Amino acid sequence: MKIFPAIDIKDKKCVRLVKGDFNNKTEYEMSPVDQAEKYKDHGFKNLHIVDLDGALTGETVNLDIINEIVSKFDLKIEIGGGVRNFESIKKYTDVGVEKVILGSAAIKDKNFLKKACEKFPNKIALGLDAKDGYLSVSGWKENSNQLTLDYLKEVNDFGASRLIYTDINRDGMKQSPNFSETEKVAEISNCPVIISGGVSSIDDVKKAKGLKNIEGIIVGKAIYDGDIKLEELVKEIDA
Repeated sequence: MKIFPAIDIKDKKCVRLVKGDFNNKTEYEMSPVDQAEKYKDHGFKNLHIVDLDGALTGETVNLDIINEIVSKFDLKIEIGGGVRNFESIKKYTDVGVEKVILGSAAIKDKNFLKKACEKFPNKIALGLDAKDGYLSVSGWKENSNQLTLDYLKEVNDFGASRLIYTDINRDGMKQSPNFSETEKVAEISNCPVIISGGVSSIDDVKKAKGLKNIEGIIVGKAIYDGDIKLEELVKEIDA
């Protein structure tokens, strides 16, 4: 199973939000580039990055930081946050990002997702952020009124190469991921699923390894807060 340590970037700093709330954020001293280097030095091969400035503006605000991380370290990076057009996808793929995550834009416009998958084969990851079974959009501020599983059935054949499922109620809370909902998503999904939101201990990671159609897990706040040591986390990698 792949393990994706997370870096959320806001104002050029590493931050963590609670339930996606920009007013409830923690800033960390280490720069995104230094944090990426730390993960690399510990033996991690994959990285999950969210450009929170991009999520607010719809622009590739931190492209320079992403470019520096990609060029300096041999890491496979998935990036999300405000990707709303083909130009942004191309900018990220041009600097060597492995997967570009489409979230709100794909939920609001299924045709955009379909065309993106056609234009950028094997480069598009679908990010589904859910609250109480319904998809949320626009930085989790809006309920789309679409049931997660219904939406997935509609876009399942579009060609996304990865699906990242986040339970918003768990994100940043360190109360364990929503395994039962994730399993429902993984059962339907045509592409492998990444678990996101709420990882609190190494036991959560071990549990994820036993689930079907799960490609990996994203770990964020539990690393920053010291609940999971990188030395023990890296031992769980087997892909």
